[in-house]
Amino acid sequence: MPDNARSSSPDVQAQLDRLWALSPGADILGLERITMLLDRLGNPQRALPPVLHVAGTNGKGSTCAFLRAAIEAAGLTTHVYTSPHLVHFNERIRVNGRLIDDAALAALLHQVLDVAGGIGASFFEVTTAAAFLAFARTPADACIIEVGLGGRLDATNVIAAPIVTGIAQLGLDHQSFLGDTIEQIAGEKAGIAKAGVPLVTMRYPPSVAATVASAAAAAGAKLAALGSGWQLKVDDHVRYEDGRGVIETGLPRLAGPHQPENLGLAIAMLRHQRVLAIPPAAYRAAAEWAEWPARMQRLAPGPLVDRLPPGSALWLDGGHNPAAATAVSAALEASAGRRPVHLVLGMLVNKDARGLLMPFAGYARSLQAVPVPDHDHHAPAALVQAAVHLGLRADVAADVPSALDAIAARADPANPPVVLILGSLYLAGGVLHANGQVPV
Repeated sequence: MPDNARSSSPDVQAQLDRLWALSPGADILGLERITMLLDRLGNPQRALPPVLHVAGTNGKGSTCAFLRAAIEAAGLTTHVYTSPHLVHFNERIRVNGRLIDDAALAALLHQVLDVAGGIGASFFEVTTAAAFLAFARTPADACIIEVGLGGRLDATNVIAAPIVTGIAQLGLDHQSFLGDTIEQIAGEKAGIAKAGVPLVTMRYPPSVAATVASAAAAAGAKLAALGSGWQLKVDDHVRYEDGRGVIETGLPRLAGPHQPENLGLAIAMLRHQRVLAIPPAAYRAAAEWAEWPARMQRLAPGPLVDRLPPGSALWLDGGHNPAAATAVSAALEASAGRRPVHLVLGMLVNKDARGLLMPFAGYARSLQAVPVPDHDHHAPAALVQAAVHLGLRADVAADVPSALDAIAARADPANPPVVLILGSLYLAGGVLHANGQVPV
């Protein structure tokens, strides 16, 4: 069941039920179906506000959050399309800064599904078409579009002339769709490059950088990579520099040593386009304002947090690949200091459990393995085995509350633990719901 989308709105749920019946039920790449579907809808992708298109293995969502914060801090309006959702399907489509309401969402899905017969459109393709309809009908100054999977053959890549494109951190993920090497994956991500449009990227290893540069050249895109097209220095603040000058901001509110680079990418994307006027103060505000749930998010007091001893810290991250784990582990270790660290892990079956756990093996005290409800997941016992092989103490728990109870039972009240729940955005969505922190 794609993305396990459910809605409390009967009208939206009725359309989601139609979508389940229509959809092939699996991720499929290619532009033929989305092109046919959008053509039947009058090609709304041609009437979008100026588009900023973002790809990447990790960090693309955070980059979109920084883009949105900077654009809105400049007094402009923007639509945002991201995936997956965490709790409510509506989170995918943000119209002029607000989550799309149920009535509008139901009507859009109804319209798309009414014309989708015979195409075999996927869950993501139908959702993309609905988002494009919403964005084309509502005036805004900008439109931030996050790639769903890959880039070259992603449904969002029907946008012919964005004002800028960007690629965040690259790593191994979705190999069955994108290729078995980081170079192959980079080539797919760089497929969003367009003629005459700036392509802004992070700094990559030489072979990866060469692949991206080759794709940019083939498309006729203007490549601006970290280290050549723009520079970034991070200490007690962030210093961005390009040929137009210097921008300085405070460190991002979003936790983790990887977030300054995501902020830098967002600044570079906005600085390399010529349609939106963004003043320096807006970049400083973006560092302070940007929010992105389930990405090194410290949970507020609530039903789950309250299961741990007073003074404990409960963190949540949806990271599910080795590159994400490396960044999250560094952030967690720095935050924890000398306090004991415990993990709660649930992962989809097609993800690399050992690769995710390796960065934590040197300092985490224990792991509680849990299922990911309603999705094909690694058996908790298999996660325990992977953890034990890395030297971690590990046990199976029935669910997240049970895992937290087990950690609390062994905790020293004089030295309360730091706990990280990770491994799946689907698991993260359930955690936010259970703790009463639904994204808005």
